[in-house]
Amino acid sequence: MSSELAMESLDVVAPAGSKTKERFDYKGHFIKGVIVENPVFKMLLALCPVLGVTATLINGVGMGVIVIFALTVANAMVAIVSKFTPDEVRIPVFITIIATLITAIEMLVQAFLPNLFAALGIFLPLVVTNCILLGRAEAFAAKNKFLPSVVDGLSFGLGFALAVSLLSFIRELIGTGALNFFDLFYLRLFPQQFAIGLFVQPLGAFIALGLIIGVMFSFRLSKEEQEKKAATAQKTAKLAKSVA
Repeated sequence: MSSELAMESLDVVAPAGSKTKERFDYKGHFIKGVIVENPVFKMLLALCPVLGVTATLINGVGMGVIVIFALTVANAMVAIVSKFTPDEVRIPVFITIIATLITAIEMLVQAFLPNLFAALGIFLPLVVTNCILLGRAEAFAAKNKFLPSVVDGLSFGLGFALAVSLLSFIRELIGTGALNFFDLFYLRLFPQQFAIGLFVQPLGAFIALGLIIGVMFSFRLSKEEQEKKAATAQKTAKLAKSVA
């Protein structure tokens, strides 16, 4: 499990004459899970479902919602039971919690959303082995209180959901020329003969993910370069002022 998962946003406040207190930065941590440390685009975690179920927008959104719910509830449960769980058996306990939760979700999806259940296929029960769930449970929920653990699960789950939704949106749009979302709306943006069918194939998932990561990396490099230039200009101005 990646050691970066254990890095959390905790602000330590130590007033004079009092014991050290830890104040959790809810807003900062939420932004971290969704954008800064996005589990897909930044950490490249859980790529099997990301690449396997994002051929259509329906499948991507469905998997994203499932992971949001599973990760939030799993973190909450782990935060509760970790206080009573010996270190020697904590991993098996966490896996049992996650497996039980995913089994219940799988049964609900099969009962109420059979089309989504058929589309997700083996990737739905394989959410049990999703490294995001076990990673956040071990690295964060087991070491923190209930509410921060819920926020952690919600933020990283939402980050995953946004990533798979964006990827599925791009793949379906380019691959078919249209978008279809649970029969609620159907929108064709260009004729199907101009669509690139490769994007709804497995190879298209790698291409689309690579393009998205490349664009984001370029924006990040550009931003860092601008910040570097601004810092250099500020130092030069201070130096010129001190000389004058």
